[in-house]
Amino acid sequence: MKPLVFAILSAIVALPAGAEVTRVAAQGSVPEVMDRLEAAVGGAGATVFARVDHGAGAASVEMELGASELLIFGNPALGTPAMQADPLAGLYLPLKVLAYEDSEGGVWLAYEEPADMFEGLGVPADAEVLAKMSGALGKLTAAAAGG
Repeated sequence: MKPLVFAILSAIVALPAGAEVTRVAAQGSVPEVMDRLEAAVGGAGATVFARVDHGAGAASVEMELGASELLIFGNPALGTPAMQADPLAGLYLPLKVLAYEDSEGGVWLAYEEPADMFEGLGVPADAEVLAKMSGALGKLTAAAAGG
């Protein structure tokens, strides 16, 4: 239960108003896309901390929600430099990617751009770590999107 609570709280606090969200069209069902994402994350040497099934959570309280899963993952080699620049970066780490089905049946991957996550913190806008995180998120979601 603690990992689920942590995952939900992380998702809530990690998306400031006006943050840029990148969306990537994906092929297959939400679970299939999330399986591919999880495999890509593991293959890249990162650690998966939690996989949250929002749809199952809604069903557990007798509410409906379309297919939606959140993967929380990280790599200390990427996250530590951001936290060294500003410990508050830990509020936005580990990284998160959402896979969801829209109202028309399309499946999407979505994530917040690292530069937006750390905006207003002591992480320089031109920090190498931001480019590395952005590149990793792009590669991982491309691999998961299939097609």
